[in-house]
Amino acid sequence: MSDAVFRSHADALEVMREYRAVLDQWPVPRQEIELPTSLGSTFVLACGPETAPPLVLLHGAQANSAAWLPDVALWSSRFRLYAVDMIGEAGLSARVRPPLTGDTYATWLDDVFAGLGLARAALVGTSLGGWLALDYAIRRSSRVSALALICPAGIGRQKNFLLAVAPYLLLGAWGKRRILEKVFGPAPKHLPADLEAITPLMKSISRAIKPRAIKIPQLGDAALEALTMPLLAIVGGRDALLDSYDTRLRLERHVPTAEVCFIEEGYHFLPDQSQRVFDFLVRNLQGPDAQTCRHSKSGAASDE
Repeated sequence: MSDAVFRSHADALEVMREYRAVLDQWPVPRQEIELPTSLGSTFVLACGPETAPPLVLLHGAQANSAAWLPDVALWSSRFRLYAVDMIGEAGLSARVRPPLTGDTYATWLDDVFAGLGLARAALVGTSLGGWLALDYAIRRSSRVSALALICPAGIGRQKNFLLAVAPYLLLGAWGKRRILEKVFGPAPKHLPADLEAITPLMKSISRAIKPRAIKIPQLGDAALEALTMPLLAIVGGRDALLDSYDTRLRLERHVPTAEVCFIEEGYHFLPDQSQRVFDFLVRNLQGPDAQTCRHSKSGAASDE
């Protein structure tokens, strides 16, 4: 039977082996949970105080919960984290990819919330996980206490990235490096230890996975205007996949209470956002004792 996610069974085994090795480096005590859902088994990593406000973490496409490795030490100091491996991606959840249209994914998250015993939680999502968080917040607004989104899909225009990079596919290793730079930015000379730990895994995933060649549903104006919970969006001006200028404009027009951190020189991958997200969540879920930014060109938080 064909695998909907990985190119081969051997590729899947290798990625899962590397994923497990990264999880062994999780910086705080964790619990691994397997939940039955209407779309198959769903893998969740839980950490942080059990009585703290809950955060559900939703990673992006071609990734898994290892992507949160740089963030969990800080966030779990004040919150109960539930890092969910999205179905149809390179994690330990079911390898199924139903269409993004309709309420299929919201129903799946209903099952996840029920399995975790959550009536309400804040959602943190990046890229496709940001779309998933937005979709759930619109369809199940009473269940979402706050939204923190990093380069979220579904608001600004989705660019035709494959068409833009097609010429580079003919240029061998150099072309592949240029494609990666368009998404992640120029590679630094020295990676921080937490990013160094997950980089080999992410490279293996990019070689092994079948990309989702889809158009992500864009939220309408009325849907955006229905978002009344605290919302933080962090976007990069050089995002090659999404039009971040359009994202900022639509949020300013239709969700005027949203906090938008616009990083002019930022790419689709925006590292070093742990503190910014943490401050937003503390201020909105635990009291006015932290600050975040509304707009930033340099990447440093500004107090407004």
